[in-house]
Amino acid sequence: MRSFLKSVLVALSLIATAVVAQAQDYKAGNLTIDHPWSRATPGGAKVGAGYLVIENKGDEADRLTGGSSPIAKSVEVHSMVMEGDMMKMRKLDSLEIPAGGSVALKPGGNHIMFLGLEEPIEEGKPFAATLTFEKAGEVEVEFKVEGIGAKAPSGGKGDSDDAGMDGMEHHHH
Repeated sequence: MRSFLKSVLVALSLIATAVVAQAQDYKAGNLTIDHPWSRATPGGAKVGAGYLVIENKGDEADRLTGGSSPIAKSVEVHSMVMEGDMMKMRKLDSLEIPAGGSVALKPGGNHIMFLGLEEPIEEGKPFAATLTFEKAGEVEVEFKVEGIGAKAPSGGKGDSDDAGMDGMEHHHH
């Protein structure tokens, strides 16, 4: 009996681990949103950024057009571009997610901006947001919050190579 209970506990533990591991993946139509994350913001900051990977398994492109979150007055899609020797941030009306492809929103590149923060984004305190897509509609996700200097989600996917500008990019607003 004891070994049976032990087996049941091990199985339940494995199931719980699998559920937690999948908790950072969200689906909407043909889209999969993988590992939404953000960095903590210093006290008094009025903007924050969010990062994730969107995969489109369909045969038609879709577009990320923005979103909303209880932590911010507005949620926009932004890009980082080099103009001469200056890195500049630009608001995008939408971001195409190609059919059969994926788009990574990451530090130093395309990203989500949380403007007019109602409260600081705090490390270890996830927050909710709704992403809006042209075809897939609205998708509720939860952003995991890493430390202020994080270059990628802990234990997750992400390129740390292009993270250098992110600490300064948000002063352009």
